[in-house]
This record gives sequence, C-alpha cells and structure tokens, in this order.
Amino acid sequence: MPRLVLASRSPARLATLKSAGVTPEVVVSGVDEDKILADAAERFGELDPADAVLVLAQAKAEEVASRLEDEDAGSPADVIVIGCDSMLEFDGVVVGKPADADAARERWRSMRGGKGVLHTGHWVVDLRDDAAGGTGGTIGSTSSTTVWFAAIDDDEIDAYVATGEPLHVAGAFTIDGLGGPYVERIEGDHHGVVGISLPLLRELLGDLNVPWRALRAS
Repeated sequence: MPRLVLASRSPARLATLKSAGVTPEVVVSGVDEDKILADAAERFGELDPADAVLVLAQAKAEEVASRLEDEDAGSPADVIVIGCDSMLEFDGVVVGKPADADAARERWRSMRGGKGVLHTGHWVVDLRDDAAGGTGGTIGSTSSTTVWFAAIDDDEIDAYVATGEPLHVAGAFTIDGLGGPYVERIEGDHHGVVGISLPLLRELLGDLNVPWRALRAS
C-alpha cells in the first residue's frame, strides 16, 4: 500500500478520505498563498477561481513533496502527496474565509437565496520509486460544484454565525456540518464542496497507475 500524504490541515478533507476507507498521513504545507497567487498572476495574468485553486493545490503538494524528499535524503520509496485548495465564487467574485462575525453575517445576507460555485483544486505528486511502481508524475485538476443557498432570515444567519463555524471555512459555510441545512441543493460532486472530490481524486490517481483499492486499509 502506498504511503498517502495529505498536504492539508482540513479536518473535513481528512474525514472524507477516512470515510472512504483511506487514512492518509497529514503534513501541512507552509506556502504563502498570497505570494503564490501574486506570482502566478504576474506570469500568466489574472487567474479565474478554477485556475487559482489549482495553482495553490499544486504549490502545497509540491512544497510538502520537496520537504519529504529532503527529510528522507532522497525520494521516498512509496509516497504519494495530495494537495487541495477551495474557493467559493459568488456573483463573479472569489469569497474566502470571512474576517470576522460581522463579515460572515454580511456574506450570508448577500448569498441567501442565491447560488455560487465551489471550486476545489487537486494536485497529486508521485514520489514512489520504480520498484514501487512510481511514475514520477505530477498531475492535477479542479472540481467545480454549483451550490444553491436557502433564503434564511436574519435570525437564522445570526444563530449560525454565533456557532463560529462560518469563520473557519471558505465561503462561510459547510455542507457536511452545521451549515448543511442552509444548502438547498447542488449540481456537481458533493465531496468537492466538502473540500476533496473523491471521484476526481480516483481519476487522478488512476492516471498515475494507483488504483483506489490499493489505498484502502481493507
């Protein structure tokens, strides 16, 4: 079984993988996201959200992969690194984590009754050596899911913001937590909204000759 490393501190991503029978090691990346995006914009021009999350996912995966190679004094024999990043696009504007409770309330007042697109970038780095079936490949793609928000009233918004949950997540909502009742429907992959698309990840790993079944503990 390959040693899977998740370059993310997100508990939702970890829980999603575990629920699918995969338990990765977590190694959080130390990249400066603002600098990564600024450098990419300078090189390629302004990025749309689907490209921005992919650039960040790649940077996180490659930073952790490089660190693991240094620590192991060479390429780890059986390691695969996964990096992810998510952004909500609403009315053509990228919506990140709200700065404070007031910002979260205003965010929800603008989103209620509307829809946005949750983009999640995925990047996979294959550090396995030849004997372990390694390809030396690095590959990525973005999952984009349309989310329709309920037309909740101000009291409901205040109560949700008071839980603190919206302050810690992209777009100020979750679909797998306390925010679930406020998501009326989606078009696309549910797991992508959580933060890691299992079908897309399976496809990326398949392109690197890693069948999903090889990652399950049983």
